[in-house]
Amino acid sequence: NLYIGSGNLARIIIDTNGNTNMPHQPAFMAIPTSAQNNFPVNSSTTMEFGTEVFDQNDDFTSNAFTAPITGRYQINVNSYMQYVDTAASYMQVTLVTSNRNYYHIIDPNFSGDLAYYSLQINALADMDAGDVAYVSVYQASGTAQMDNIAGSFSAILLA
Repeated sequence: NLYIGSGNLARIIIDTNGNTNMPHQPAFMAIPTSAQNNFPVNSSTTMEFGTEVFDQNDDFTSNAFTAPITGRYQINVNSYMQYVDTAASYMQVTLVTSNRNYYHIIDPNFSGDLAYYSLQINALADMDAGDVAYVSVYQASGTAQMDNIAGSFSAILLA
């Protein structure tokens, strides 16, 4: 194996088959610890991701990812909503980053309240070192009944 790094801190490992491992490459997956119930109406609310499935470079904390270096990051968001109110004008999930925001918005003009609905955002986000990314939810009008019961938020560096 070829190890690139100093001391015991191998930053890049290439095995005899040419497989490359970068164990300090930013990558994480975080999920809600419990349901986040009754999102308020006409107000942006940060989605809470209290459980880290993994956090390879310790870049995720307090419901947000902080870019360790300037580059392009593939960020994927899945919001698993329950009790989506059809009386709402619209509801949106936003991936908020320091440089720009990425949206998934729907007009829940269905024949009845939805028991379950999933919204996804997949973005190749340009981020500078120290920039932060987090997820927010907004519901315009209607009843504060929508819940986030499960979801995931993951990112890997592509720079």
